[in-house]
Amino acid sequence: MDFDEFTGEVQHRLDMPGTGETVRAIRATLTTLGQRIPEGNAADLAASLPLEIKWYLTGPVAEHGQRFDWQEFVTRVAEIEGADPADAAYHARVIMDVVQSQVPESDFSQLREMLPESEDTENWGSLFEVVDGER
Repeated sequence: MDFDEFTGEVQHRLDMPGTGETVRAIRATLTTLGQRIPEGNAADLAASLPLEIKWYLTGPVAEHGQRFDWQEFVTRVAEIEGADPADAAYHARVIMDVVQSQVPESDFSQLREMLPESEDTENWGSLFEVVDGER
């Protein structure tokens, strides 16, 4: 899948009006995810993605491996995307489903293992609701 196909798939699934909004949502989600996970894991996850998409995970990220929870993830994504937090959370879930369809299962499993589940109703498992819903 190339950049146009990837963004087209996300745009279609999110019913976004334009490519600009779609790219902003993808960038917000993957840049924030790149901040959360270790650099090597970000590179592994990005390896199967289009070059332009890889960059969001592995490019000039402020710092890889930061420790923040699901709520902080949503807040950061919403801020970068310029969206309501509920919309940003949904966008992130759909984007992760498209990412999951492009990367090896082992890399996606590693990602899931890095993002801890908790007893809270709002935890990292929320990021994978769309992925899990299709299984």
